[in-house]
Amino acid sequence: MRDQVRLVGDTQRAFAKRLVDEMPIGWIVKFVEPTRTNDQNARMHAMLADVSRAEPMGRKHTPDDWKAIFMNACGWECQFTVGLDGRPFPQGFRSSRLTVKQMSNLIEYIFAFGAEHDVAWSEPTERKAA
Repeated sequence: MRDQVRLVGDTQRAFAKRLVDEMPIGWIVKFVEPTRTNDQNARMHAMLADVSRAEPMGRKHTPDDWKAIFMNACGWECQFTVGLDGRPFPQGFRSSRLTVKQMSNLIEYIFAFGAEHDVAWSEPTERKAA
């Protein structure tokens, strides 16, 4: 039995209804918003690389560190743990779990931050957060 169905049209909707009708009593059905798109993910990573290269406010961070910093600024929990080499690294954040809308908000936040700190974008500056 399939564990998820992406509703992209009437055929998938009918299939999902049939699956619900066939499920045994006691099973749990969960409806969730779609997660971020591949285009959003690619855009975010390009922007994080641009921010990292720009070193705004004199801060030198890897793109992954910037991602954790921006996710934390947008209200998503991020923690830093000290690695075996004594250097801190981010953990507990997963942009892959963000919804399309949440990812759009994160991209817009990064864009606004970059605009305030004169980040030169490698992609066109007219952004559509999708």
